[in-house]
Parts: sequence; C-alpha cells; structure tokens
Amino acid sequence: MLYKQREKLEKVSTYQQAKTIEQIKQEYKQEKVLKLAGNENTMGVSPLVKEAIKSAENELFLYPDAKCQLLREALSNLYNVQENQLIFGNGSFELITLIGQTFIEEGDVSLIPSPSFGWYKNVTLTSGGTPLFIPLAHHKVALLDIKEAITPRTKVIWLCNPNNPTGTHFSHEELENFLNNIRKDIVVVLDEAYYEYAAGGDYPNSVDIIQKYSNVIILRTFSKVYGLASLRIGYGIGNQEMISMLDKVRIPVNINKLAQVAAYASLQDEEFKRNCLENNAEGLAFYEQQCREEGWEYIPSKTNFITMNVHYDAKKVVEELLKRGISIRPGVDFGMDDWIRITIGREAENQFVVRSIKEIIRKFKHNRSVEDASI
Repeated sequence: MLYKQREKLEKVSTYQQAKTIEQIKQEYKQEKVLKLAGNENTMGVSPLVKEAIKSAENELFLYPDAKCQLLREALSNLYNVQENQLIFGNGSFELITLIGQTFIEEGDVSLIPSPSFGWYKNVTLTSGGTPLFIPLAHHKVALLDIKEAITPRTKVIWLCNPNNPTGTHFSHEELENFLNNIRKDIVVVLDEAYYEYAAGGDYPNSVDIIQKYSNVIILRTFSKVYGLASLRIGYGIGNQEMISMLDKVRIPVNINKLAQVAAYASLQDEEFKRNCLENNAEGLAFYEQQCREEGWEYIPSKTNFITMNVHYDAKKVVEELLKRGISIRPGVDFGMDDWIRITIGREAENQFVVRSIKEIIRKFKHNRSVEDASI
C-alpha cells in the first residue's frame, strides 16, 4: 500500500454505534424492533415539525442558509444571548470535533470523565492530543478529581452534564467552585445534550456561567427531547471570540434546510415538549419502582435513559432482548459489565421491556440453579 494514514490515527478506533433497526430485523428475524439503545425520543416529533418540512419541499434545490439566521434569532431570544454567541453543528459530534480542531494541538492533554461520551477521546486523539481519563465518583463526574489532574499541558476539559451513560449531574454551585479554581486558559466544554430533561432545581444555569467565564462553551442538541436525531442539528453557546475561532474550521454550509426549519418549528411547540418531559418523568419513575421491587441497583437519572445493574452478564441480557425485538445498550461498552442502559419509551414500551427483562432473569436464575445442583 503506497498511501498511509496520519500516524496519530493509529491510536484511534472507529466509533461503534448500536445496531440499526434494519440490522436487528435481518439478524434476529424480527418484523418489528423497539430501539431503546440510542436515547432517541420514541414519541417522535412535533406536528409543527412535519408541517414545516412539508412546506420546505419546494426549496430543496436551493443551498440552505449558512448562518441559520431564523433559528439563530429564535435561540438568541430564548436564551437572551447575542446572535454571534451561537454556532450550529451537524449534531454534537461535529461541534465536539470543531472544538478539538480549534484548541487541541500536538502534546496537549484533554481531561475526560470515565465512563462518558466516547467521541471526546476520538477527537482528542485525531487532533494530536492525549486523553487522560478521570474515573467517576459514585457514578458522578468527579470535579475535584478533575481539578487535581490538571497540569500545564491541560488544554480542554470535557464535562457531560448530565453524564452519559450514568445520567447523573453536578450542580451550579459545584460547577462555579470548579471554574473558580482552575486556569482560565483551559477550554471547558459543558456538553448538555440532555439539558431539557435536567433543567431546574440545582442544575447549572450555564447561560449565566458563560457570561462570567469566557473559557466555557455549552453544547446542546435537537436530537433528544425534540426528536430530530435523523436531521442532525445541534448548537453551541459561548463568548463571541470563542465562537469566532470555531467558525474558522466549521464547514461553511453544514446544516441542511430541513434540519433548520424543523429545529425552528420544534421551538414553537411547548405543548409537545411538555408532553415528552411528562412521559419521560413517568417512565423513569416506573423503572425506578421496578428496580426497587426486583432488587436491581439503578442510578437516579436526570436524562431520558436509566442505567441499572441486573447482576447478570449485560451482553447476554441484551442478546436475549434482541431475540424479542428489543434493542438496549450493554454496560460493557462503558466498562460496566453487569449494567444495562435503557432509553425511556412510552408507557406500553417500558412495560414490555421490564416484563421481558424479568422473564430473562428468571431464565438465567433457573439455569444457574440447575448448574449449581449438578456440581
């Protein structure tokens, strides 16, 4: 082979996604699949989104607005920030990549809670940096441990809040204490993909935070509560200088027309958003109750998923669920071998999942008893 990839890419693994619905249908001979592995919104999208996409059909031959002006104005008004404090990306993946390309140089170190969102590692490595993983404390991002790990080489700190895959969060007070005790030249990324589920209470008012700390950037997405995962649109909020730096490496026309009109329409439908949040709260409460009744350890979540310990090999549990047409995420992907992560669905979907897990656990218990009796 005459051509070679860049040397730094030799340390990078291809990002592994959950199996698609079509893959599961073919592999497990299922006619219908309930996908609860990607933290998507099974309630779909607002009716206003469908109308907006239909209305945009006649403009598909035109290039989209590179500035996302209509959506930019809406978010600027919603959060009371300047329009030039916003940047849009092809989902959070692109925004995270832009941060790596903009700020991480050869020899720089980025600090990453572990387990957390896997793309932080890939971006650090492809940018020539070194990822340093800081274990969670009681399933929560350990801000004090992260502070202690800072060295002169530290360039970026990735903070997923609430954290994926644990669903835990740190408070406004904890965040401010942290920011007051670290260098101001370190870029702190507040990845708030699950913001809408967590907002309120002691959750950080991060828009206020960025007005006080110029080294902080917020990342949010339309993929979760708004249900636009297929259209790939997210946004960042930061100070004007930081956003200007990121814009230098952003692909000029990176958000398609349908994503823009859908995102704008979704912001207009508070009722749909409220229904989704209510369904999620009820679903979380149901799972927590079932966990307590069955003796399954679980992590209280501020997201649209719950992570639980079923005390059996998670890969085997997930395999059995796939045979029933249910797709969830095994904790082994995050170094949590007996844990599973389940996206909250509608009421009937949640009941189907719990019922299936109970049947699988009973089967495993029976097999274990037979094995023990034969020893």
